[in-house]
Amino acid sequence: MKLHLDKTDQYHTIARYDARHVMIGQTRHESSVIVMPERIETDWHRGGFETLDETAFAHLAGLGCEILILGTGMRQRFPQPRFMQALFEARIGLEVMDLGSACRTYNILVAEHRNVAAALLFDPA
Repeated sequence: MKLHLDKTDQYHTIARYDARHVMIGQTRHESSVIVMPERIETDWHRGGFETLDETAFAHLAGLGCEILILGTGMRQRFPQPRFMQALFEARIGLEVMDLGSACRTYNILVAEHRNVAAALLFDPA
């Protein structure tokens, strides 16, 4: 699905997505990616949703954002509560969504100048 947002030159926004990739600006990302308004981190997690662990969430807790959107592939799945402890301790709000909802919500929050990060996972091939 193709997405549009006004003033996309100023911040990193998601231009399109499907089950196996996202386009951030003109760059295609086919493995896990964290997108924030002013930076992108590629390959933040090796593997899919099933392999998420405390280490992955500890990394997310260090991003310095106020809101974290976790895109869990083409369907919404919730991580184990114990994994989220690092986010709670860092006072980061967590929203868990399917990939499409995560991309759209991220773009809306960026347009509102929110301190947001989207950690996106893809479905296995």
